[in-house]
Amino acid sequence: MTPDPETTPVVEIVRREEFSSAHRLHSDALTDEENRRIFGPCNNTHGHNYALEVVVRGAVDRQTGMVMNLSDLTSLVQEKVVLEVDHKNLSEDVPFLQGRVATAENLAVAFWERLQPDIETFEGCRLHRIRLYESQNNFVDYFGPGPAAARISSASS
Repeated sequence: MTPDPETTPVVEIVRREEFSSAHRLHSDALTDEENRRIFGPCNNTHGHNYALEVVVRGAVDRQTGMVMNLSDLTSLVQEKVVLEVDHKNLSEDVPFLQGRVATAENLAVAFWERLQPDIETFEGCRLHRIRLYESQNNFVDYFGPGPAAARISSASS
């Protein structure tokens, strides 16, 4: 039975995970001097206690009362992200981050790319947002590729 979009509530569920990792903000496309100037002390290897929030949006299933089983979401986040990055050097030890400067922005995009295909296998679910806290005061949000990304690309052309 297809849910009625007029009466079926749409809800966002959130899974929060924490991990600790080291990284170095350094771009091979820049000189050592440029890296030091742009990234400052973060051009040295240092660490963070990160918090990752994964937000899934979907219709509440009438039979289960859930958008998605949070146990399934927890397993995906653990398997696809946390076990790969916890207590690792993000700039050196994580294959899916190779070739990217390990900024919070790039991490959020990479985590989206790891999680989105699996989340969409759950009927009616879509990954809505990745929020990554690098510290208590600094975080990034990524809502996936789409119209905003296209507007930014066309504006810079």
